[in-house]
Amino acid sequence: MGSIGEEEHFDQMIRDYYESESNTPNNIPPIMMISSRPQSILQDILLEATDFEKQVRERVLMYIRNMGEPNVLKKWVVMRLQMDGYKASLCKTSWVSTFGSSKVFQYVGDYEYIEVMMNNKSGKPTRIIVDMEFRSQFEVARPTQTYKELITTLPSIFVATEVTLNKIISLVCSAAKESLKEKGLHIPPWRKAKYMQLKWFSKNCKKVSVSPNTEMGLQESLEKGTITTSTATTTCCPSIFQLRGNCN
Repeated sequence: MGSIGEEEHFDQMIRDYYESESNTPNNIPPIMMISSRPQSILQDILLEATDFEKQVRERVLMYIRNMGEPNVLKKWVVMRLQMDGYKASLCKTSWVSTFGSSKVFQYVGDYEYIEVMMNNKSGKPTRIIVDMEFRSQFEVARPTQTYKELITTLPSIFVATEVTLNKIISLVCSAAKESLKEKGLHIPPWRKAKYMQLKWFSKNCKKVSVSPNTEMGLQESLEKGTITTSTATTTCCPSIFQLRGNCN
């Protein structure tokens, strides 16, 4: 975007976006002050990571080093976290969204991520989200240079609280909206913040049991490098488009 005027315009757009998206899950408050480029804001958000979050991320990076594609390794990572004493589980979410005033469009989505539970300073259980494919979830068609730089700042493996995750979703989806508009493209419903939030915050969330005793075969296969297919199914874009019974 470049110029000071354009940056001020983008800052105002982000403020407007937070105001319009105030009813987000968990009532996450907006960023109080926005006075710089989105990339700088994102960097500040990521720097808020606690020692526990940093510790979990270092563990995950250690587990997957030289072990292949992250998408293959979710169960493996959950198992290793459990073996190291973390309360970790594999979460699978699914949801159905409708679009349009007549509700004729139906969007079906599903996603998979890792959850690690911890107690905060007050002793209250807190969810830590571990996503092995985080950056790719925010890719858009024909991105502007500003958006490319913003996406590059996102970690490929994300480890943070729900609060941090919601801040990032709001910021990046707002930037994606601006990028698409600048390129003259329509904003698809699955690139809006409310849809993206469903990946990690859908009420329909199933926790998959993974234990060291039952997953030793997985461990042996990974160590031998014989696993070639993904153990997870993810949907970045809607899998069903329905209009009066016809799929497009």
